[in-house]
Amino acid sequence: MKKTTTFVALLAVAALSFSATPAANAATTKACLALDTGGVDDKSFNASAWAGANAAAKANSSVTVKYLSASSDADYAPNIKKLIDEKCTIIVGVGFLINGAIVAAAKANPNVNFAIVDQDGEDHGPDGSVYPGTKFKNLKPLQFDTNESSFQAGYVAAGVSKTGKVATYGGLNIPPVTIFMDGFAKGVAHYNKVKGKKVEVLGWDIAKKDGTFVGGFSDSAKALQISKNFEQQGVDVIFPVAGGLGGATAGNSLTSKKSVVIWVDTDGVKAAPQYRKVLLTSVVKGVDTSVKGVILDQATGKFSSTGYFGNLKNKGTYLAPYHDLIRRVPTALRTEVTKLGNDIRKGKVSAK
Repeated sequence: MKKTTTFVALLAVAALSFSATPAANAATTKACLALDTGGVDDKSFNASAWAGANAAAKANSSVTVKYLSASSDADYAPNIKKLIDEKCTIIVGVGFLINGAIVAAAKANPNVNFAIVDQDGEDHGPDGSVYPGTKFKNLKPLQFDTNESSFQAGYVAAGVSKTGKVATYGGLNIPPVTIFMDGFAKGVAHYNKVKGKKVEVLGWDIAKKDGTFVGGFSDSAKALQISKNFEQQGVDVIFPVAGGLGGATAGNSLTSKKSVVIWVDTDGVKAAPQYRKVLLTSVVKGVDTSVKGVILDQATGKFSSTGYFGNLKNKGTYLAPYHDLIRRVPTALRTEVTKLGNDIRKGKVSAK
């Protein structure tokens, strides 16, 4: 009887040990975001990255997440150092401008994995002129061909405009901003070519690769004035590529009733539903899905420095539904825009 009792007790201990092993041995992945300026609740870029991090934590219980916001570019390097000191196992830099600080950190901390949104993650030398740059095994770039979905947005904007004038403006004249603006303008040009129309684009010059910019992502007063100026020139569709500053444009459109807006980065109706009455559509960038993916790869030991490129084909970027304004977009135009997306995926139409 004593032997039987002892045997049963040992089995119980073994069962407890076995059931406890996964939790005891599970390595916690501390995923940390070094955000760009604009705040975590910018309804756009930063918010999407943070949503992706939270989705990763929800999908894998071994993942914990946190973020640090930047008030200016002077915060980039200090924030990254804080995250390294806090033993984050993967650090995601959110934004083109943070690339230099992320590259320096990856170079100095080879045992920590990094990812960078909207940059190639390469060291291009002190003056940025070295191409191709030096790559790092612990740094993964997350980039997006948002010109493709912006091309569709330009086409639909031209199709719904009653004044024959549409516009776009950006936060800063940097590649992850201007790629939207250029794609948009080229989509309008494609519409004009197909339809024999002359819809005008304000705010971006395809030939000069230059246009209208706020000068940052926090000056809502300037974004508002730019939007009003466009309306005064007869523009009735505006595409702000300036993160959360799209709210200034949409707020003005609600008041003036002179224009509708195309949101950027996230589906605006979901991110900023207070503006839904004036949101024609949104050019969505899959920052959330790419951030979620790299964090889960880290958690499962599958991290790779091989770059991610989001496009229409892999749904890394896409045109959001028309939601409340679907009646503003005729059925025939919606069909054309869908076909245009398919043609871009197949390489029949170039958005570059």
